[in-house]
Amino acid sequence: MNRKIPFALAALTLALAGCANLAPTYERPPAPVPAAFPAAGADAASDAQRPWRQQFDDPRLVQLVELALVNNRDLRVAVASVEQARAQYRVQDAARRPTLQASGSGDAARTPADLSGTGRTLVSHSYGATVGISAYELDFFGRVRNLSEQALAQYAATEEARRASQITVVAEVAQAYLGWSADLQRMALARQTLDSRLQTVALTERRLAAGADSALALRQQQSSLESARGEVQRLKAVLATDREALAVLIGGPVPPALAPQALDPAATPAGLQIAAGLPSELLLRRPDLLESEHQLRAATANIGVARAAFYPRIALTASAGSASAELSGLFNGGSGSWSFVPQVSLPIFDGGANSANLEAARAARDIALAQYEKAIQVAFQEVAQALAEREALGERIAAQQALLKASGSALELARARWERGADSWLEVLDAQRTHDSAQQGLVDLRQQQVDNGITLYKALGGGTA
Repeated sequence: MNRKIPFALAALTLALAGCANLAPTYERPPAPVPAAFPAAGADAASDAQRPWRQQFDDPRLVQLVELALVNNRDLRVAVASVEQARAQYRVQDAARRPTLQASGSGDAARTPADLSGTGRTLVSHSYGATVGISAYELDFFGRVRNLSEQALAQYAATEEARRASQITVVAEVAQAYLGWSADLQRMALARQTLDSRLQTVALTERRLAAGADSALALRQQQSSLESARGEVQRLKAVLATDREALAVLIGGPVPPALAPQALDPAATPAGLQIAAGLPSELLLRRPDLLESEHQLRAATANIGVARAAFYPRIALTASAGSASAELSGLFNGGSGSWSFVPQVSLPIFDGGANSANLEAARAARDIALAQYEKAIQVAFQEVAQALAEREALGERIAAQQALLKASGSALELARARWERGADSWLEVLDAQRTHDSAQQGLVDLRQQQVDNGITLYKALGGGTA
């Protein structure tokens, strides 16, 4: 027989392979959430997908995020996981094509005279060279194809997980940086309070010496002074913690030139205003939701793998080459050799293992579906909550600004009355505490406003470029 025959048969079987796919047809499930977010405005456009560099107008923050994207260890793990998943997919996908191998061999043997048929010592030689394929599965029922589809979906899910990790790192760096900035403002307020208490104590000591005030008032003011001093020391530790937390995120010490400035409570945060009124379909661009959907695709493909186990598996081994007793005659005419070894495996009795595997695959698909739908609901809740908080924060900040102004006026009046002897120091102390609390409250609200913008950006699947 011609040596081309086995390879012609192999080509024919390859053409027939993959003609059936037993996996269910995948269709994206409908989102189990309303079509639009609550607290929506008239605008439906969003800049949530803008690259993160365009979301922040602070060049120091941008440089810190760039450092984090290079050095953050969690992000490195995510990137390495993508490379691992890509390699695993390539390994699995390679099984869809036959592996062509070439081999050469030589053999020499000596037979003693008392064992040979001729009574003489015999020395024999044989040489061979072959090219062939080994144990290639003909994928008539889509088992190998679905294994490849499953690996591809897992790879895609890993890539989306990397994108989600990148968005998380960007958001965490921004929140850590701006939280540090807010604590710097709190420290500035605490130092102002400490300076004011020092001046008041000095003034009271002079008034006491002149007989215009009491020792009790001096002790009260000294207590307030020590309280302010303790607050400054507490904030020093907080600022050190802020620096270290940011250092972990960027993967190294924070360069002094990139340390933040104190948050200005009177300024409106720029670069973090995300449009409202977004349709819920935008959530389908969130990396974590896409990751969950790819996991659902992988589980769907696995059903096809389980169904194919009920059908025959056909494997093909074929080779063609040349064999000769002399190395010089290895490729002469008449030295051709070939082999063709098809194998068929048909399940007859397996104790119900295949049925159990199919039930497990269907259950895994149902689990993946439920997880995907829950992920959509959680994402919708995150966006809706962030939108509601953003709407309330504007009104709270306006009220806090009015409170700050009123408490400042009250403090001035209380201090003037105390200096004239019309009121005790307790009135001034109470007014001072109210004013300090109003100042701190405004800083807290400004920080919440910044955090809200970052949270909304992340919840909407912000751009990663």
